[in-house]
Amino acid sequence: MKFPEHLKYSSDHEWVRVEGSEAYVGITDFAQDELGDIVYVDVSSEGETLDKGEVFGSIEAVKTVSDLLMPIGGEVLELNAELDDAPDLVNKDPYGEGWIIKVAIEDADELSDLMTAAAYKEFIGK
Repeated sequence: MKFPEHLKYSSDHEWVRVEGSEAYVGITDFAQDELGDIVYVDVSSEGETLDKGEVFGSIEAVKTVSDLLMPIGGEVLELNAELDDAPDLVNKDPYGEGWIIKVAIEDADELSDLMTAAAYKEFIGK
């Protein structure tokens, strides 16, 4: 399992990659492994401004559906359109091609509430 050091992690198993005033968000390698084969990613919050902890979509695996929660507050700028035809990118490359949304960061201070890779590994017991 991979835990890239340059990312921040939430207790809900989302990761955040900050690029200037924007951030990419996806689910962690641990989360995709727990879910199993992902068959559908549903995000209908594009253009909305959501608070930290709010549901921004859902992810469907063969056996379950899970809510996706905002790790930080902000406006959902973009959805990863590649996931429409290839939701399994989340399984194959959760930190790269499998990103889910791009967000305009509303409050950069919220980033300090997220975990480092080492803290996340400890959180999940790895």
